[in-house]
Amino acid sequence: MSFMETRSSLPVAQYRAAFDKSTSWRTRAAQIDPLLAQCFSVTARCGCFMQAARRLNIKATRLRQQLAQLERQLQCSLFSASENGLVLSRDGLQLHRQLTALAHERDLPVIEQPRVRLAVAETILHDILGRDLVALLRRNASARLDIISLDSELSLQAVSADVVVWLAGPDSPMPGPSFAVSEPRCLARLDYVPHIAKRYSRVAARPEGLDDLADFMLVQWQHDRQIDSFRPWNDLVDQRLAGVVQSHSYELMLEMVRCSACIGLLPGYMSHFDRGLIGLPGLFGQPMQRQVWMAVNAESLGEVQVQTIVELIQDTFEERREWFEG
Repeated sequence: MSFMETRSSLPVAQYRAAFDKSTSWRTRAAQIDPLLAQCFSVTARCGCFMQAARRLNIKATRLRQQLAQLERQLQCSLFSASENGLVLSRDGLQLHRQLTALAHERDLPVIEQPRVRLAVAETILHDILGRDLVALLRRNASARLDIISLDSELSLQAVSADVVVWLAGPDSPMPGPSFAVSEPRCLARLDYVPHIAKRYSRVAARPEGLDDLADFMLVQWQHDRQIDSFRPWNDLVDQRLAGVVQSHSYELMLEMVRCSACIGLLPGYMSHFDRGLIGLPGLFGQPMQRQVWMAVNAESLGEVQVQTIVELIQDTFEERREWFEG
């Protein structure tokens, strides 16, 4: 597919900077603007506009504009459409060979991307941030991001990261990271209640008191045994002589609630995350709450890539504000 075909009506004046066709391909390649050369080379290597745009961290429309500009300058079509997707035309192959040879001669270094270390509480990463982080990486395939899952207070104390998102008690961010950070910001307050899958519990038969739980299997994520504010639930689980499962995996515990008619303690937002689950409020007289906190490593505060991650997290929680209210 030629970009020039869509620009055939452009004024001749816009082609004044075009290369003389009698010039050799090596000379033409050497004179191309480095940005346009990079756009062409990455697209040729990827064979896909979308993937090339992700690799370059620009929009696909912007990439197409850059390639169209290059085709106008060279006065030729560089790409052709085929059943197998995007392929180089004869002229495109010539240009690609020369750019590759020049790159080897110049031994151009790969531009190193700053690495951002993000440490997130496992449940928050799985339920809230995971999808938006994937979308970020889909837009920018050249990013360097270390994602660390925090599954205990011990792992929080041991970790070193640029951005930390963790869970703490309802009144204080402590215990928090062990290194110097910016002032912690509270992102949300979470209320925890037992949950059950809707398909395993008719409305008339849903438990309304602790005694009603005797006919149901309970499943507990082992990490929750350490949480003081979960004492009412933990005491109930500890009293069980049968009909209880302890899981070291959060995802497996969640799957048991979804598919095994188990009742498990989950954040109140879970019915937004999974419409097949329903909370069972009112079983415990004492509220079970935690708060989500975020802080930035004091040494990383001014880094642009770090601020990008911070803004993504803030925007994600703001967009899901209704999950945490009520």
